[in-house]
This record gives sequence, C-alpha cells and structure tokens, in this order.
Amino acid sequence: MPVFLGIDIGTSGTKTLAMREDGQILASATVEYPLSSPKPGWSEQEPVDWWTAAVNSVRRVLKSARLKPGEIGGIGLSGQMHGSVFLDRSGSVIRPALLWNDQRTTAECSEIESCVGGRSKLIQMVANPALTGFTAPKILWLRNREKKNFDKTRQVLLPKDYVRYRLTGDFATEVSDASGTLLLDVVKRRWSSALLQKLDLDAKLLPKVYESEDITGVLSEVAAKAMGLRPGIPVVGGGGDQAAGAIGNGIVGRGAVSATMGTSGVVFAHSDDVQVDPQGRLHTFCHAVRGKWHVMGCVLSAGGSLQWFRNQLCQGEIAAARKQKKDPYELITAEAATAPTGSEGLFFLPYLTGERTPHADPHARAAWIGLSLRHGKSHLARSVIEGATYAMRDTLEIIKAMQIPVKEIRLSGGGARSEFWRQLQADIYGQAVVTINASEGPAYGVALLAAAGTGAYKNVVEACHATISVVTKTPNRAAATKTYNAAYPVYQQLYRSLKPDFVAIQKLIE
Repeated sequence: MPVFLGIDIGTSGTKTLAMREDGQILASATVEYPLSSPKPGWSEQEPVDWWTAAVNSVRRVLKSARLKPGEIGGIGLSGQMHGSVFLDRSGSVIRPALLWNDQRTTAECSEIESCVGGRSKLIQMVANPALTGFTAPKILWLRNREKKNFDKTRQVLLPKDYVRYRLTGDFATEVSDASGTLLLDVVKRRWSSALLQKLDLDAKLLPKVYESEDITGVLSEVAAKAMGLRPGIPVVGGGGDQAAGAIGNGIVGRGAVSATMGTSGVVFAHSDDVQVDPQGRLHTFCHAVRGKWHVMGCVLSAGGSLQWFRNQLCQGEIAAARKQKKDPYELITAEAATAPTGSEGLFFLPYLTGERTPHADPHARAAWIGLSLRHGKSHLARSVIEGATYAMRDTLEIIKAMQIPVKEIRLSGGGARSEFWRQLQADIYGQAVVTINASEGPAYGVALLAAAGTGAYKNVVEACHATISVVTKTPNRAAATKTYNAAYPVYQQLYRSLKPDFVAIQKLIE
C-alpha cells in the first residue's frame, strides 16, 4: 500500500505527515521557525526557513515510520495563504516574505480599488475586496516602496509554492491558494487579465495555475537527496491551508460546513457554484475540489480570546493544572460550565486583534459589557467562550442568508476537543454539531489530494468518503438555544454601538 506525504507550511512551523492509502497516519513531525516584525504591523519570514523545516520534518517522519524512499507515492503541499515570496532571475529570494497577517498595505488596498473603479467593481472582478493581508497589495507595496527590489523581481510565489519550487524546480500554484492573491478570476479559475492590466502588472510574474489534485511536477534529484527520498515522486497542487483543512475535515459536498476554533476561528462552507457576498464580508475562493468553490469567514481571536484569558487572569488555574497534570483549559471550562447559559447578561466582544468577518475593522477592540456585582470568574470565562462562538455564528448567518445550505457542521480545533465547548457551539449555532475521526488538518487534506492525484482514488471526494467518518454528534438543547437566540442580536448591536468609540480609542494610541 503506497504512502503519501502531506507537508503544511504554517506560520509557526512546518508539519509533515505520512498517510497510508487507507487514511491511516503512520507518523507526523513539526519543525518550528521564527517570525519577525521589523516595524509595527509588519510580519515577515525567511522562505529558506520553510524549506529547511520541510526537509527536516520529512526526514523525521521517514525515520519515525521506518519508511523506505520507494514507499512514497506522492506529495501534497499546503501552506499559510496570501504570503509573498519575491524571486529574481536566478530564482533566489530577494527579500523576506510578507505574510498573511502583515498590515502595511492599507494605501495599496485603496490604490487597487481606485484603479478598478471602486470596491463593488473589484468584487465583481475577483469575488473579493482588497484586504491588507492579500498578495496583490503586497506586490504594489514592493513597487511603491522598494522599487529596486520590484525591478529585480521575476516571479512571485505563495509560501507553499516556494517549497514546491525547491522540490521540483517548477513555478506553479493551484486555484484555492491563488484565490487569496486577489489576482485570480475566481469564476473562471485563472489569473484575471483584466485586473492585472488595470494594475499594470505583468502576468509573467505569476506561476501557472493548476487544479488542486493535478500533478504539477516531480521531485528533483537535488531535493530527493536532501530529504532522503527517491527522485521522480509526483507533487500535486495541494491547497491553501483553509481549503486543505476543509479537505482534511471532509468538507467536499453541498451542505457540509466546518467550524474550526483555533487561535483564529474559521467557518468554511462548500459550494457547487460561485456564491459571492456583495458586501464582501466573506471570502469566496476556489475550493480544492475540482470545479467547486467555497465561502469562508475568519474570526481573528476566537480560541485566542480564551488563550488571552488563561494567560492574563488564570495563573491559579495554570498552577493547579500543573500539580494535577491536567490542561489548564480543562479547569477553566469546568469553571465556565458552572455559570448559567448567557452568563447572566455578560457579553464579551472577542476583538483582541481587530476583526475580519464580518466587520473588516482593524480598530475594533475587545470588551466585557454588562458586568455587575453578580458576576464572578465563572461568568467571565463563560462569556469569553460565548463571545467567540457568537463571532463564529456571524459567518454562519451570512452563509445562510446567501442560500448556501448548512446541513452538517463539523467541528475541529481546540473548540472541538472540549465537550463543554462542543455543546455550547451546538446551542449557539442552533443545530447539532459533529466531530470526525481525522484531526490532522491541512497536512492530512493534502495527503488525500496526493492520493487522489496519483490515482489511488478517482478523485478527492472519493478519498474523503473512504477515509473520514463522523465519530461524535452533539445535538443542541432547545432551552439553551432559545436563550442564545434572544442574546445574539444584543451581541451584534454592541459592535455597531461601539464602532465610533473604537475609532476614538485608536486616535488616542496613535
């Protein structure tokens, strides 16, 4: 039975796993690397660190699973989206890569919208508005602020596609990750010649676009030697981390939705057709399923809000957990469970790092609202978890308003591991939620794409159906849902009421 490698180029580290054709994971390994912030709001990494981490993680997996080079049947690639790697004529990196969470391109976003005649025209062209994290504004930033570097640039690659280049020597990408550049015609699944012309950018700067299952090249002798593999192993397109993670969760058919509660929170819905939110609150991208699309929303501080609460206000729980050899989150959620549903009118707005969906507001700030003498630490903890989940519901409500069916919600991330948080999500979403037998995320998804692309399965949909199954189901409780349905509009109104104050606060700290 052949073995497939999934390599995920993340922000904090690269994860590689080895998966048998039947979906069994044989081994996984993660190698971390630093992130730099040369100026406030800037976020950069050295692409060579990704390559080194990929090499080392593959070697660790081969050793751990005792695999021989001849057993590897294919490689899939995933990675952090939107990042920009600038290469010169010789294929060398010109400067550190600008990452998805880099905020330096506000002026360039305005420039893009101006060039095409406004935000709505841009959404019509590429299905999405210009956001500071996207790739296109970064290219314009290089042209505007580092012209010498721009003049040397001959190729712009996304993070996983730089690793692909080091693996195969080929410049290539695939539709799901390319969607996040803002330069892809998402409807036609090819680079937007109209937008490139408006922005006066040469299409030759961009690599060839494939479908996610397609083989884009084969492992070179140099890369094979570095990794301890055999030359000629097929490398498939793979996917951006969110689309790849959705494959890993089996979100490959109509009605399937995933809610991933990590540091950030992502709600991702499969769509058979192109569905665009005219207001641009959700991203509409090509899916890693051939000929399909997806919509998604991102909460910037979902699980991150609870992590902040733990770090800043739960030193006692951290110390107790250490003595009891438990996870501090177990103690925090146990305490939260003692507070009543709705936290007796206490709300937490989870905007610790601004917000993307649905507000696209970098000035938004977190807040507790409704505090009274009745409230204790259990209420504070529960309200943080409820606030992050309300924020996820914001995306679900937009998806439903777009007439995209939500038949099954599959949970993953830290919010799926907690029985308390699973129940709370079901109650706030107002329907049952499920978990599945796979929990390895994007690396697992692209291993499945590699299996499908090399012929082990007819396509990735078949691969998912053969390997992924539901293991738990948590129905919502009618009484709790009624309470949350009454509270949710209040939560929504709080942002609208405080929006002018967030702007005023920002002016105070600038």
